[in-house]
Amino acid sequence: MTTHRVVALVTAPQASFELGCAAAVFRAEPYRFDVCTEHPGPIRTTEGFDMVVPKGLRTLNHADTIVVPGWLPIGAEPTTPVLRALRQAHKRGARLVSICSGAAALAATGLLDGRRATTHWRYAEELQRRYPAVKVDPDVLYIDHGDIATSGGSGTGIDLCLQLVRNDHGAAYAARRARLMVMPPHREGGQIQYRAEPDPAPTASLGELLDWATDHLAEPITVDDLAKRINVSPRTLARRFAEQLGATPGQWLLAQRIARTRALLEETDLPIETIANRVGLSSATNLRRRFRNAVRTTPSAYRRAFRARLG
Repeated sequence: MTTHRVVALVTAPQASFELGCAAAVFRAEPYRFDVCTEHPGPIRTTEGFDMVVPKGLRTLNHADTIVVPGWLPIGAEPTTPVLRALRQAHKRGARLVSICSGAAALAATGLLDGRRATTHWRYAEELQRRYPAVKVDPDVLYIDHGDIATSGGSGTGIDLCLQLVRNDHGAAYAARRARLMVMPPHREGGQIQYRAEPDPAPTASLGELLDWATDHLAEPITVDDLAKRINVSPRTLARRFAEQLGATPGQWLLAQRIARTRALLEETDLPIETIANRVGLSSATNLRRRFRNAVRTTPSAYRRAFRARLG
């Protein structure tokens, strides 16, 4: 695989978690991860310690993907050199990506004008006020336009970065990266952001149930089956899925089946009917319909396109 150069553009105060999200996903081959800032040297973090960044904006000249892992305060206008560097990088074909408040830096370039973008829900109103030409959607995990992508709250940066890896190298490779990070292999960008309510009641984790369902996708699992497995009603299960995953049980199950289908199309020559049985979609006809709705192409076309891209 050709090396893909990813550079994070940081500024003080830098949120170290957001930077860590990008580093965790892009620190392995075929990616090469680097960090730069406008004025090289010590950079204060939001967590109270300094980190030393020795590289300046020229590093962006050779980046294939530029990640802005937060931009605080959100009302701080990027300087002319920063804006020029981002615009020039985009013009030559680099992909621009933001995590959380980093959307403010991308919005300031004007490259998001007329386009949907997201950020952490608590920054959405301010971002919309400062950049009215941007269509701010605070209710999704991430939005990927191909050339520019934005993500919501801090942790959704991992979801977006894994989505970019999926686009670059396929669902199977992205799933392996997610597994090493002990992360879900795929969360759809259209899922809602989790918004904390005051004094929330403690809710039992769905982790064990999700692991079990992922290991049994070939079986005809229903929502009732999932609910019975943890001794709750389907209504209670739906509430827990909404709280913890921002999706219904049925939506989550289908997303896992589609993700497994993509991996099997990429890594095997199995017939569509066999894949349908392995992922619990019952028939080739059902798989084709579900796959087209989710991925906007047919399984056969996806397999050809993926192999042509890597070959």
